[in-house]
Amino acid sequence: MASLGTVRARAMFGGHGIYLDDTLFAIVADDQLWFKTDAAGRACYRNAGLAPFTYVARGRRIALSYHAAPPDVFESAEIMRRHALDALGAAQRARRRKS
Repeated sequence: MASLGTVRARAMFGGHGIYLDDTLFAIVADDQLWFKTDAAGRACYRNAGLAPFTYVARGRRIALSYHAAPPDVFESAEIMRRHALDALGAAQRARRRKS
């Protein structure tokens, strides 16, 4: 992810948030990397059988808009970069919708 710019990790909820500048675009939790997704890219993750990030709160399972990274991101810098850029785009779109 270094080719994207200054990427940093910050501890959060027992894992780490992965940021480019001030944009959270991935998380590491349960020893797994999860990329931010939205409607534009979510189907690719689902079609590949990659689960959304979930947690249990007050007895209910909550799914966040992050999906497990495909295993090949760890084998190729270009594949990692492509998925990270897609996740960054999803995070930026979500921020624009909120503001």
